Amino acid sequence: MRATHELLQAQAHIWNHIFSFINSMSLKCAVQLDIPDVIQKHGQPMTLSELVSALPISPTKAHFIPRLMRILVHSGFFARESLNGGEQGYVLTDASALLLKDNPMSARPFLLDMLNPILTDPWQYLTTWFQNDNPTPFHVGVFQGVDSLVDVGGGTGTVAKSIADAFPHMKCTALDLPHVVADLKGSKNLEYVAGNMFEAVPAADAIFLKWILHDWSDEECVKILKRCKEAVTREGKKGKVIIVDMKVENKNTNKESGETQLFFDMLMMVMATGKERNEKEWAKLFSDAGFSHYKITPCLSLRSLIEVYP
Repeated sequence: MRATHELLQAQAHIWNHIFSFINSMSLKCAVQLDIPDVIQKHGQPMTLSELVSALPISPTKAHFIPRLMRILVHSGFFARESLNGGEQGYVLTDASALLLKDNPMSARPFLLDMLNPILTDPWQYLTTWFQNDNPTPFHVGVFQGVDSLVDVGGGTGTVAKSIADAFPHMKCTALDLPHVVADLKGSKNLEYVAGNMFEAVPAADAIFLKWILHDWSDEECVKILKRCKEAVTREGKKGKVIIVDMKVENKNTNKESGETQLFFDMLMMVMATGKERNEKEWAKLFSDAGFSHYKITPCLSLRSLIEVYP
């Protein structure tokens, strides 16, 4: 009997680890539905029916909310208190109070950033990372499903070569002005193309812009992005534009990092026609260039990874 009990305990331990991701995904769901703020705004313990009525959900999903709340109560993010008449209402705990939008110490932005698929997908490639020479599995997730890539303003191909080496199946192209790429030799999956990003960008699954757009004015950026959109939608493709650049005015940026970003903005003002942009400014560029949606993930020190979709 003891052996059977220990075996069942071992099985339960494995299952617990297999399904532990459900904790973080359930918490992410609660935050995206604004459940902490809804309960806080209610001002007193909130009954299940009151909570369901206040949430932006489909009526067909209302009967699932008790199950979502049950696991979140179990995990310590909410608690239940008795009301007059014997009914119970949900209240915040210290943990969920840290997820309120207006809490100066809110962990909400950090939670949503860390559980963004851009940062969670690379974990699917941890084994592959141990078996290759990539510096981080992050690169694998970003380029998943990309068979061709153009590094716009790619210079002598430092970045494009790194990507080509990491992904031998991917056709990589470094696009830059004729005098920059003249006499440069490619490899099996890397080529150099002379051109002008304001005029045309070769077709590809993904267009890569690393520290390019901050050099240029809004009008010039829109022109570049329009050429990029043409490139990822040409030949029946529906790819994406990958941008590595700064997003300023981040709530979670510490004072020193934020100040450094502002220094860069002043540098762009004096040395070029560009600027460092906040999310609203980035969104306007993408909209003006005809893109439908985007994702911004602050994950590269002062810079962010931005994925833009047609």
